[in-house]
Amino acid sequence: MQVLLIEDEPQIRRFVRIALENDGWRVHEAGTGERGLIEAGTRQPDMLIVDLGLPDMEGVDLVREFRSWSDVPVLILSARSEEREKVEALDAGADDYLTKPFGVAELSARVRALQRRRLRAHETAPAIRFGPVELDRSRRTVERDGKPVHLTQIEYRLLCVLAANAGKVMTHRHLMQEVWGPNHGERGHYLRIYMSRLRQKLETDPAQPVHFVTETGVGYRFQI
Repeated sequence: MQVLLIEDEPQIRRFVRIALENDGWRVHEAGTGERGLIEAGTRQPDMLIVDLGLPDMEGVDLVREFRSWSDVPVLILSARSEEREKVEALDAGADDYLTKPFGVAELSARVRALQRRRLRAHETAPAIRFGPVELDRSRRTVERDGKPVHLTQIEYRLLCVLAANAGKVMTHRHLMQEVWGPNHGERGHYLRIYMSRLRQKLETDPAQPVHFVTETGVGYRFQI
């Protein structure tokens, strides 16, 4: 299992790296937000640990950007203890918040808890079949006629959100916020582009979709 630690203080990076390596994690490091996003995109870690006070950007902004294409757990590390800042980080997509200073035992326990929660969610997520397509969320795979279908992170996240709300009308704004984050509720052109891509990859006739149905002026409905 791989974790990416985005923290600008070398001493804290070393402390956290040693603690996690002792628990069996492979740890990658980044000292800036920009570098952290690059590492996250290339290494595809199983968890992110992020400091809020990075030298080139706010950790909250990094989390929002990361959440636009990944759903892996995010643990915040920060010396900021105000409730407002904790709430802001959690609302941006973080899963937990650990205030500095902290001990090895608490860090390890928080990381284990986040990973257990993620594994449990994947294990209990049933496979969904629609037409010739099977979505297996426990294995994070999509197959059509028994053959793997490659979806980007955004396409996969959009499919999962729709599948989790099968039969319901999902507004443009709701889908945008669920998939791209709370600051993207008004950029509906992104949604139209990715919905078109899902239809091309998963519908038998993309021009006459059966499963990814447009609700004119409102949003979309996913039909199994």
